[in-house]
Amino acid sequence: MRPVSQRVNAKKTHENNTEFGKSTSELLILKPEGYPLSGMMDEYPVIENRDVFEFYAREQWNGYVARKGDYLFDRRMFPDFAYRIIDVEPAESIIGSSTSIIVTEEENGLPSSAEIKSSVKFEDVIGQELAKQKCRLIERFLEEPERFGKWAPRNILFFGPSGTGKTMLAKALANKTDVPIIPVKATQLIGEYVGDGARQIHQLYDRAEEMAPCIIFIDELDAIALDRKFQELRGDVSEIVNALLTEMDGIVERDGVCTICSTNRIYSLDSAIRSRFEEEIEFVLPGEDEVLQIFESNVKTFPLQVEDVDFHTLAKKTKGLSGRDLVEKVLKTALHQTIIEDREIVTGKDFETALAKLARKDTLQDPSELYV
Repeated sequence: MRPVSQRVNAKKTHENNTEFGKSTSELLILKPEGYPLSGMMDEYPVIENRDVFEFYAREQWNGYVARKGDYLFDRRMFPDFAYRIIDVEPAESIIGSSTSIIVTEEENGLPSSAEIKSSVKFEDVIGQELAKQKCRLIERFLEEPERFGKWAPRNILFFGPSGTGKTMLAKALANKTDVPIIPVKATQLIGEYVGDGARQIHQLYDRAEEMAPCIIFIDELDAIALDRKFQELRGDVSEIVNALLTEMDGIVERDGVCTICSTNRIYSLDSAIRSRFEEEIEFVLPGEDEVLQIFESNVKTFPLQVEDVDFHTLAKKTKGLSGRDLVEKVLKTALHQTIIEDREIVTGKDFETALAKLARKDTLQDPSELYV
């Protein structure tokens, strides 16, 4: 008999998928945890075909809201066998028919050897024309890695404010060239014990080499690659940096592997790391025309009608906001407030109110106001 608590948890998970604003999961990383109770006859599942398991898992958990740290229970072939969610992108999103599901034995959530395919297109990244232009070289390398030889663009740095499309462009590049991408947050590479981080770096590149041509995308690089005068405060970060430098230097040949790192604190990076990048590609905040495109393209997907909105005027008031700010803090806030008030139409006033709230938060965070 299944424990009562498990039945309740499953019901709650199903109910959560009715919430507005939940996007479909792009990537779900699971770790097998076993059964809640042990017994003499327990049989543990072995994944022999990852593609078949992925289809099986998507069909079984379709519609579930995936949250990092939660558990998913098998309800069919191995009832009550638990998988813990190590990571999910985007956070708290719904498992759907296009979700990539990977099972790993590692706590850090790095996928074992499965290919991660992207569905993001270049057209999805609004603006950043100079960055897209510079990515053409990487595109050609990934399409014909053998043509470049020792002149391959192996290490690329994306830099610029948060929310300007660095991760999206890396995924779009992988999609355009039809190669796998392994996205990793730099903080995931910091292990619990000395030596863990360096081992994970080398495992990451071993994995990418198996799938070559392949992109390794390391987000928030500054978390491990700060100027060395700060690294002594970060435990084993120095040995992680040394391992990364070894891989980026090509001491071990990794044919067809392209490393793309991103940061919003480029001037805080260690000079030794920064010197390894052959190309630095800047991402900038959107201008008025790009803000207008972001507004118009996103409101088309609203579940409610939008009326009486002058997006041209609105765009003039968004200076300093990134594309993510516009979507998450302006459009989504306006939509959610309309839903809360049981209205069927989102108006210009809703967007103005969302912008005003955002401006007030920025004022409160200004350190110059703290001691007035």
